Amino acid sequence: MSDIAAESFIRRDLVAERAAPVKTTGLIGFLRTRLFSSPGYVLLTILSALLIWFTVIPALRFLFVDAVWQGHDREACLAQNAGHPVGACWPYIAAKMNQFIYGFYPGAERWRVNVVFLLGAVLLLPLLIPRLPAKSLNAGLFFLAFPVVAFFLLYGSGISGFGVSWLTGLLLAFANSLMSAGDGLVRVGVNAAVVHALLWPVAELIGLLNWLRDQILTSRQPVWIDFAITTLVVTALVFFVGGGGARAIRATITTLATFAGIGIVIAVMGLDHGGLPVVDTRLWGGLLVTLVVSVTGIVTSMPIGIALALGRRSTIPLIRIASIAFIELVRGVPLITVLFFATYMLPLFLPGNMRVDGLLRALIGVSLFSGAYMAEVIRGGLAAIPRGQGEAANALGLSWGNTTRLVVMPQALRHVIPGLVGSFISLFKDTSLVSIVALFDLLGSLKASFADPVWATPTTAYTGFAFTGMIYFAFCFGMSRYSLFVERRLNAHRRN
Repeated sequence: MSDIAAESFIRRDLVAERAAPVKTTGLIGFLRTRLFSSPGYVLLTILSALLIWFTVIPALRFLFVDAVWQGHDREACLAQNAGHPVGACWPYIAAKMNQFIYGFYPGAERWRVNVVFLLGAVLLLPLLIPRLPAKSLNAGLFFLAFPVVAFFLLYGSGISGFGVSWLTGLLLAFANSLMSAGDGLVRVGVNAAVVHALLWPVAELIGLLNWLRDQILTSRQPVWIDFAITTLVVTALVFFVGGGGARAIRATITTLATFAGIGIVIAVMGLDHGGLPVVDTRLWGGLLVTLVVSVTGIVTSMPIGIALALGRRSTIPLIRIASIAFIELVRGVPLITVLFFATYMLPLFLPGNMRVDGLLRALIGVSLFSGAYMAEVIRGGLAAIPRGQGEAANALGLSWGNTTRLVVMPQALRHVIPGLVGSFISLFKDTSLVSIVALFDLLGSLKASFADPVWATPTTAYTGFAFTGMIYFAFCFGMSRYSLFVERRLNAHRRN
C-alpha cells in the first residue's frame, strides 16, 4: 500500500486556462461565420459590398434622396428649378396614375373596374388562406361566377335571352354546315333518303327550338321566361340523370341555388334591360389589361396543361399524337408569333360574318401558349409518380378517372409546385408583349404617357420604368413566397 501511495500523483498547480471558443452568435458571430470565414468568403463579401455600393445606393438615392415629390408639371422636375440633381419625378406618377391603372377607360365608368378588383380580392384571399372553410363554394364563385360578373361589369351590355335562345342560335349557326354536309353526301353517291333520315331529327329539333324562341321573344319578359324554362329543363335533367336518390336531390338543390344566384345577378345588374353601357376593349389599358390577361392565362392554362399532359401519356394513338403535335408546335414558336397569329390571321379562318374581339383573341393565344408549357411541367410531375401508385388504385377497384383525380394528379402537382409558379411568374411578365398587338397593358400605358409634353423631363422615363418594375416585383415576389408556403405545407410529411 505504501508503494502505491508513493507512486500516486497529485497535481499541486492549477491547469492553465484554455482559449474561449469562437463566438458563433450575434453580429460578430454572423460576420465571422457567414462573411469572413475563409479567403473566398472574404473576396465574395468585398465584391458584394462593391456591387451594392455602385448599384443599390445610387438607386435609393435616385428614388428617394434626390427625388421630387411635389409639382404640377415638368418645371418641378428640372434641375435648374429644383436646385439640386433631380432623381425620380414622382409628381409625374401621381398625375398619370389613372392612366396606368385604367388606360383609356372612361372616367365616369371606372367604378366598375374598382368593383371588379374588389370582388376579385374578396374571393381570392379566402382561397389562399388554408384554415378558412367553404373552399368548394368559394372556388366555384371565383372560377365560374366571377368571370361572368367581371365581363358584364367591365364590358357592359346585357342579354336578350337565355339557354333556349343561346342553344337555338348555336344550332342555327351550324344549320348551313349540316345542309352543306348533306349535299356533299348526296353528291358522292349516298342515298338522299338516308341523308334525309339522318338530318331530319336535327332539323325538327332546330325548328322546334326556333319556334319556341320566337314565342319567347314576343312576350313581355323574354329573358325571364327563357330563364325559367332553362331552369326547369336543366333541373329536371340533373334529377333524372342522378337516378332520383338522395344524391340526385342534393344535386338538384345545388342546381336550383346556382340558378337563383344567376337570377339575382341578372336582376341586380339589370342585364334583362340592356345592362351597363358598353366600353369597348380598345379603351381598356394599364394594370387592368395586365391583370385580365395574366389571371385569365394562369387560370385557363392549368386545365389545358393537365389535359395535354394526360393526352401525351394516353394509350390512344390519335390523342397522343395530337397532344404531342400541339405541344411541340406551340413551344417551338415565340409568344409574339402566337399573338400575331391570333390577332391578325385567326379572323381569316372564321366565317365572314363572325368577328372576335381583339382582347379575346389575345387571351386565347396566351392561354394556349401557356397551356403547352404547363403541360410539360405537369408531365414531369406525372413521370415522378411510381407505377405502383396507379396499380394499387386499380387493385382497389378505382376507375382510371378516379385514379387520376384522387391518387396520381394530386401527387404530381405537389411535386411540380416550383415549376408551376415559375411558369405563372413568366406568364405575368410576358403579358407586356400584348402591346405589340395594339393592346395597352401597364407597360404600354407607360410608354404612351411619355408622349405628354407636360411631363417631358430627363428623368421621366427612368421614373416610369422604376414604378412599373416595383409593381411587377410586388406581384411576382408575392407569388413566389406563397408558393414556398404551399410547398412547405403540402410536403410536411417529408420534413426531417
